Amino acid sequence: MRPTTLATLLALLFTLFASAAQADAITCPRIVSQSPYITKSLQWLGLEACIVGVSRYDTLERPRTGGVLDPDAGIIAVLEPQLLFTSDWTPAATLAEVTPAQTRSYRLDGFGSMAQVEDNLRLIGHAAQLADTETRVAQFHQQWRAAAHAVHGDGQRVLLLSSCSGTPYSFGRERWLSDLFTEAGFINVESEAKIRHLRPGEEVATINALIEQLQPQLLFIFERTLHSQCAFIKPKTPLRIISLDGEKFLHPAPVVLEGLAELASKRNEWSRQ
Repeated sequence: MRPTTLATLLALLFTLFASAAQADAITCPRIVSQSPYITKSLQWLGLEACIVGVSRYDTLERPRTGGVLDPDAGIIAVLEPQLLFTSDWTPAATLAEVTPAQTRSYRLDGFGSMAQVEDNLRLIGHAAQLADTETRVAQFHQQWRAAAHAVHGDGQRVLLLSSCSGTPYSFGRERWLSDLFTEAGFINVESEAKIRHLRPGEEVATINALIEQLQPQLLFIFERTLHSQCAFIKPKTPLRIISLDGEKFLHPAPVVLEGLAELASKRNEWSRQ
């Protein structure tokens, strides 16, 4: 973990004043979120005003508290949170080391299934003592399933690909995205259980090789606009490529409701003959 400088701590005073004033407007605990997907869950639960610190990867304007692998103990201590939520990628020993004495800390999953996303909402809600936590979780369960059913995937075979550029990866059946697309009526053809990385040295090294092996009808790529490298996808069999906004899909949080709405709106892109 990197040491916290005096200048960094002094700079926090300006943002802390604004955050405290906002949080005082309602009764809520002081919360640190160590991952953007956790922040999005907090926002959906109506707890944004309670957030006093976020990870370096977040877009919310709050003091930065490091990442899931290297949380900044100094800044977290200055923020004096009552609740600290992080991903289970944070080692338990590391979390114990950076958790102040007065703080309750929790490690969340969420990447394995939509049931885990719901469990995260339930855990956060109860930790923050939201009286209507179970009602909110039940509503989300109904909302995401109804939104998925509105897509009408019609049993088409799909691959779910993170991107065309860099080192893309495909989502397997033990991921929350597979739950979403399966509920939407598609068949995820990825045979790996969780994630398949496509890079030199792997059993399947390229997108084209994976398409040839699994024979999907549709390739969903989670980029707002297709990257120029997508032009190098040249399958031997007909294939439609659909781009989707990754910000709406790649966080295991209620923001996926927006993603499902986008997916339904793009139905004509894969239903054209």
